[in-house]
Amino acid sequence: MRKINEIEKDLYACLQCGYCKDVCPVHSLIGWESSSPRGKVFYLKQMAAKTPMDRLLRRETKITPRFAERVFQCTSCAACEHKCHVEIKFPQLWEEVKEWLISEGYGPPEAQRKIKERVVQKRNPYDEPKEKRAAWLPADLKLSPNPDVIFFTGCTEAYRLQPLAVATAKLLDKAGVKFNILGEDEWCCGSPLLRTGQKGPVRDELAPHNVQEMDKRGWKVMVTACAGCYNTMKTDYPKLTGKPSYKLFHISEYLETLIKEGKLKFTKEFNKKVAYHDPCHLGRHAKVYDAPRNVLKAIPGLQLLQIKEERDDSVCCGAGGGFKSAFNDMAEDIAAERVKQFVKAGAEVIATSCPFCQVNLNAGAKKAGLDIKTMDVVQIALQAA
Repeated sequence: MRKINEIEKDLYACLQCGYCKDVCPVHSLIGWESSSPRGKVFYLKQMAAKTPMDRLLRRETKITPRFAERVFQCTSCAACEHKCHVEIKFPQLWEEVKEWLISEGYGPPEAQRKIKERVVQKRNPYDEPKEKRAAWLPADLKLSPNPDVIFFTGCTEAYRLQPLAVATAKLLDKAGVKFNILGEDEWCCGSPLLRTGQKGPVRDELAPHNVQEMDKRGWKVMVTACAGCYNTMKTDYPKLTGKPSYKLFHISEYLETLIKEGKLKFTKEFNKKVAYHDPCHLGRHAKVYDAPRNVLKAIPGLQLLQIKEERDDSVCCGAGGGFKSAFNDMAEDIAAERVKQFVKAGAEVIATSCPFCQVNLNAGAKKAGLDIKTMDVVQIALQAA
């Protein structure tokens, strides 16, 4: 972890131009400069460069509870990095600042602290027994002892959004893919801890365990339907455990390949106008934009809409980075504004490729009083298969 004086290079690279402010979902909701990336960088610079004059003029140049709260009010959406003219790696910066704040006794919010406790104790953030991690699996789907693919279910699909896990497994089965799961040996990928500055257990336990469980079985391909799991294992695991011996795919990438190979065919129509929401961790973070759209385009009757706020310019749903766990009302307000964009564009269904986006966009639609449903690309594909 870099201390405050060690991250000064990023701080002084900031031009204070404000482009990041315009795209920050939290700033758009709160409105105060202190909630913007620019405002937080300015405050950090003041702390790094404090002088006797600051004390004389009674200017605050130390960590305060309000500043710490502003830092943790971040969805890890990476929109600030995308708009930054000097290419500051903001997602990494905020994770390191959070880690530094925790080391100084500030944060994380109680809800995020409890997530760490549950992950360490139960290997999932939902306080569920690890023995039930595979309880979602339908009895009529058989696991292969010599699989082509390992389906990394993820905590949210295993315990809270089981229909998405079932849809993924059924699609793989329809395409004739031999698959298996890690079951009890699958632990939380660690994404909610990394994004909230609580890296230790991911580095020391979670990442090494998940990689070792794949390695010792000799399995060569892993698929996940969770954008957070995918980004964490694609981007963070190599830094923590080295390059893995197996290939990793988001389910949309794998389905795209199955479609091209003629193994997955759609025989039913899905006659709806659909707008695709790019999850931040799948899109801006992991750069997967075309695969989910290509799956949707292959479905008969489906009309895929284009909107201004998509791909790199997609607007965060508000659920990422542990933000929803600590600031749920704000997360749903952000989602409500995102849903309004899709409704304005004429969408009848919102599609996405992330369980967190699906849950929060549906909550946002309810909060905005809008009758539109968010479905995962996998669930739409299963209806058409």
